Amino acid sequence: MSKLMPGSLVLYKIRPARIREVSDKIEIELEGGKSKRVRDKDITLLHPGPLASLRELTPQSGEVEENWELLEGSTTEIRELTELIFGDYTPATAWAAWQLVEEGIYFSGEPDRITPRSMEWVREEQEKRAKKAQEEQAWKAFVERVEQGRILEEDHKTLGEVEMLALGRREGSRILKALNIQESPVNAHRLLVRTGYWTANENPYPRRQGINETIPDDAVPVLPNEERLDLTHLAAYAIDDEDNEDPDDAISLDGDRIWVHVADVAALVPPDSQIDLDACSRGSNLYLPEKVIPMLPPQITDRLGLGLQAESPALSIAFRLSDQGEISDVQVHLTRLQVQRISYAEADLCMQEAPFAELLQKSRVYRARREAAGAAFIQLPEVKIRVKGGTVEIHPLPPLDSREMVTDLMLMAGEAVARYCLERDIPVPFATQAPPDEPASPEGMAAMYAYRRQFKPTQVKTQPELHAGLGIEAYTRSTSPLRRYSDLLTHQQLRAHLQGREVLDIHRLSERLSQAELGSMAIRKTERLSNSHWRLVYLRDHPDWQGDAVVVAREGERATVVIPDLGMEAKVRIKSAPVLNDSVTLKLREVDLPDMTCYFRIL
Repeated sequence: MSKLMPGSLVLYKIRPARIREVSDKIEIELEGGKSKRVRDKDITLLHPGPLASLRELTPQSGEVEENWELLEGSTTEIRELTELIFGDYTPATAWAAWQLVEEGIYFSGEPDRITPRSMEWVREEQEKRAKKAQEEQAWKAFVERVEQGRILEEDHKTLGEVEMLALGRREGSRILKALNIQESPVNAHRLLVRTGYWTANENPYPRRQGINETIPDDAVPVLPNEERLDLTHLAAYAIDDEDNEDPDDAISLDGDRIWVHVADVAALVPPDSQIDLDACSRGSNLYLPEKVIPMLPPQITDRLGLGLQAESPALSIAFRLSDQGEISDVQVHLTRLQVQRISYAEADLCMQEAPFAELLQKSRVYRARREAAGAAFIQLPEVKIRVKGGTVEIHPLPPLDSREMVTDLMLMAGEAVARYCLERDIPVPFATQAPPDEPASPEGMAAMYAYRRQFKPTQVKTQPELHAGLGIEAYTRSTSPLRRYSDLLTHQQLRAHLQGREVLDIHRLSERLSQAELGSMAIRKTERLSNSHWRLVYLRDHPDWQGDAVVVAREGERATVVIPDLGMEAKVRIKSAPVLNDSVTLKLREVDLPDMTCYFRIL
């Protein structure tokens, strides 16, 4: 190989360079005109020159395949290869020959020892590179379609990675990176909507929380033929919202005895059955504005929902209430009864009639006892959100005597069952809540808002403790076994006791509670996020919305307000110092659904 001289073409880190000067070190000129001093071992000679400028290294045409086949089975070097393919050995043709070697399809090696590839290798490599080029072209076309928001049906599979990011199941996305979009669930959500992969109203929160959205379909056993107390002579009323589809409690009054009847779900769902295990893993029903996902097979509700059949099997809790609101003489029976279903609004029209008038009076006595024990009666605006035919409806829930009465009767039943089980050493889950750090008697919406924020979360335990928010020393949830697993667990324990069978011990009970609570926590979070999502859909679809709000907290010029018609909180900027409980009129300014934010201004 020739000596290194000024004007020689050399290879430096796979790129061409021209030697400018040779001394103790070699000065080379790189592409772009920059110079660098290197050692002779850092470069490889491709052509002795003279090369006046790297710009002379223009593309060349030659006979590649013919000479590759001619050289098969032998070795060569850069000069011979250059002359064979291009017919002349110049800096430009030498560089073109070396590029063929670097390309790696027909040749491999170093400038002084170049080996032709085998025919099998070349054909496989050509196919591989052609496929790669095709894939790169398809990828480029795909990215362009996504960027323009006009995807094809075939693009859905590729966009699955963006959906996984939007659902929080992966941390990055090649697609978002190619579009120079920050990789986040919010941006992934925006892109999926913009391309039409998701609808504009897509609710991602059930999947983000890992909710099982399938409808349980385990085989439901036949209702056992067993002795039941006949209460068909007793008027029983299942009072609930008009659109309720799982009526699991009803009320009766027999002289001075109050009855709370509950769907006898444990009759069809014994411990450790497949239905039971599935319900335990779910924790509770999932109530979304757009649908309901039950924890039990729908056939169970059809058979056991109170008032859905001519005669309903129930687990009935009977007790008396003293003039001081104390519960006594608790009895629990397996019963059968006939139930009349009515709505809260219908019941509210009958509150001066029997038996509702007396039940209302008893509920108020009980409420007074709880209030004296420190119970919190926080009345903040509530709404019901429903999605019908793709349209969001938000209906404020007015305070009704019937609703308060039923709430207190269910609390009585929970206290009665807790006392019944404690007296008989039956392990059941107890709902508990520690008292707030600063007890208060809130008046006005701002005070109620602040007081509610002091309360600690309700916990479910195997030992009884105070439920401060309810003002009850020992309380177990027992009136919603169709939709809440902890209630079903209580029913299973009561049924085992009533039939003289062994109840679950406290350790097995605790294991089931722990598993069910994981599902329940995910469901509560999903319901909260989903309600917020659909509120924002409603606002987005009503861009001219304006309405009243009440100031409930303040910090400088910023205030937290409650919007009664929407049942939501918002933060707004108020130029003058906001006064608590003042009413302000808001106008919608902006909604960002993927980011779950919206902004209002004060009129």
